[in-house]
Amino acid sequence: MNVINGKKIAQNLQASIKLKVDTLDRKPGLAVILVGDDDASEVYIRNKENACKEVGFYLEIINRFDNISQEELLFEIERLNDDDKIDGILVQLPLPKHLDVNLVNETISPKKDVDGFHSENIGKLMQNKPFLHPCTPKGVMLMLESIGVDLVGKNCVVVGASNIVGRPMACELLNAKATVTICNSKTKNLSCKLIQADIVVVAVGIPKMIQSDWIKPGAIVIDVGINRLDNGCLVGDVDFESVRNVAGWIAPVPGGVGPMTIATLLKNTLTAYEARI
Repeated sequence: MNVINGKKIAQNLQASIKLKVDTLDRKPGLAVILVGDDDASEVYIRNKENACKEVGFYLEIINRFDNISQEELLFEIERLNDDDKIDGILVQLPLPKHLDVNLVNETISPKKDVDGFHSENIGKLMQNKPFLHPCTPKGVMLMLESIGVDLVGKNCVVVGASNIVGRPMACELLNAKATVTICNSKTKNLSCKLIQADIVVVAVGIPKMIQSDWIKPGAIVIDVGINRLDNGCLVGDVDFESVRNVAGWIAPVPGGVGPMTIATLLKNTLTAYEARI
């Protein structure tokens, strides 16, 4: 069993981004909108803030109360769309229930959509003409690249069908000429599908759902889930301690996909910057 060190891969990617930024006259700009005071969201924002400082990005954090109206939030996004200092716009999720997430994503200019959620960017990914990739799936692809796996013809199973991870993850793997099955937590005989997989990517939000007897010996297992237990511990959707004895490679939680998501966000911001100059 080999552990895929997402933190180290992310650090290497950020170092390469910093080298590029150091040569630029204007620093790439990222704007992050945080609505409300969700504790987890604030942690994610701090991590993004630290990463931006490390690579030398200009960062603008916009805090708004959770009673902001849809109109006010869209006005804020439109302002950033027109701001020449800003190359990337990110609205931290989740949003309060009275706000329409889909409308928010569609209001962000696709040229500044560094989360990769705008339908134009998702459409380009589906057509294998990607511009700004959804961050977590792209981060997973970079992790697979780092261990030198040839995805052509590999049998891949994605567990989870969200618009943020599962669906674009399947597209990324399809674009790499893998054979892809997409499942969810309710899929019948899920273990039978997983046991045939060369590569498993899991993002369902159910702690330790995936057990060792579901995994083919030597398979690559990428755990995207982040779940906080009652005792405060962070665990993934994969039972790491048991699966690590079966898998050929495994991405842990924490220290796996999480750092890669932030590093890919920075890479998207640099890509958006370069497309504008």
